[in-house]
Formats: sequence, structure tokens, C-alpha cells
Amino acid sequence: MTRATLDKQPSEVAAMFDAVAAKYDLTNDVLALGQNRRWRKAVARAVDARPGERVLDLAAGTGTSSLPFAAAGAYTVPCDFSIGMLNEGKGREPWLPFTAGDATRLPFQNDVFDKVTISFGLRNVQDTDTALRELLRVTRPGGRVVVCEFSHPTWQPFRTLYTEYLMRGLPPVAEKVSSSPDAYVYLAESIRAWPDQPALAALLQKAGWQRVAWRDLTGGIVALHRGTKPAAA
Repeated sequence: MTRATLDKQPSEVAAMFDAVAAKYDLTNDVLALGQNRRWRKAVARAVDARPGERVLDLAAGTGTSSLPFAAAGAYTVPCDFSIGMLNEGKGREPWLPFTAGDATRLPFQNDVFDKVTISFGLRNVQDTDTALRELLRVTRPGGRVVVCEFSHPTWQPFRTLYTEYLMRGLPPVAEKVSSSPDAYVYLAESIRAWPDQPALAALLQKAGWQRVAWRDLTGGIVALHRGTKPAAA
């Protein structure tokens, strides 16, 4: 199985990412025209990892997104439900504590992490509400969440052009550079179906996060949402 459907069955999504693990980072660089590196830097600034903190990087894949947090001195846990991605990452960065885990049933105790983050993975979770509540559960009171996800361009002409790229331009490019191009058809469809910026902010608030805000990146192709866990009473 290399093509998941929009009902996002966990076994199908995990198998899809297993299939693309070997060339995942290279393919992302090509399809995002290098913008993904800028997005990772924006995430690192928003997370603001500090020495001695504990950071959970959910949907970390091969661990590329985890490296800035570890470099800042934080104890960083890359977590993903794709064993293929984790194995690929462990081969590159064997010192990182890669952990297998489902976003809807995280294998961590309550109030463990100072910061939790997920980049380009929340839309692949079958139950977004449960995942956001799980992230809240494992975060200490006063801790921070940062969600980086594809979103909706704010300027209508650009949105139309972007949608055309997703559905017409992305698949043939993926066919040339990806180990499993069919997976990127699903990824394009999942981006189109994902809630816009205010709707995702509302989901974060519904899950219990406070002081929720977002910032658009690259004209709204990507949005960076953040929130804070309420302090203990």
C-alpha cells in the first residue's frame, strides 16, 4: 500500500510513508522549491528550544525537523508512526531517541514536555481533535505547542495558481524524484481538504490550548500555529 485515502486509516498512511522514506527529504526539497528549509527555521524560532528543556517532535519522520531543537541543547524526542521513516532517521542520526508512537495515543506520561511541535503531519492523523488533546496532555502546564502545516493562501489569485500546482504540477514532478509518486497524489489531496487558518485555530482552542495565534508563511501556503497549555491551578 503506497497510496492512502482521505479517511486516513493509520495502517495505510504509515505504509505510505514507509514507502517514501528513502527519498522523502530530497523529494520535499524539490517539490517545495527549497521553501521547506525556511519553514523549518521558522518552526525552530517559534519553538525556541532552550538547554535542558524537553521537546517532543511529533511526526518527525527521519528526524530532520528535530535537529535544530537538539542543537539548541534541548532533550529532543523524534516520534513517528512510520517505522520506515524512523529506521531511515536512526541510520542517519543514531544518537537521537527515535520513538514509535501514534499521535492519538502517545506513549508518554502526562506533563512531560516543555514544548511540543508537529510539522506537516497533523493533517495525516485520522482524529485531529484527539491528537491535539494528546499533545496537551503530555505538555507541562505553561508549555507551548507549535503546529506547522500546509494551509490556504490568503490572496485569491495566488490560491488558484497554488491549487493548480498541487493537482497538475506536483504529481509529474514527484514521479521523477520520489520513490513512490502515488503517495504525493494523496498528499496534494490532503492539503486541499485541510482546514484554513481560523478553523485550525478553533480546533486548538477546542482541545484546551490557550493564547492561540498563527502566522502565515509564503503567502499562506503554510501557517504556523502556536498555543500555550493553561497553568496549573
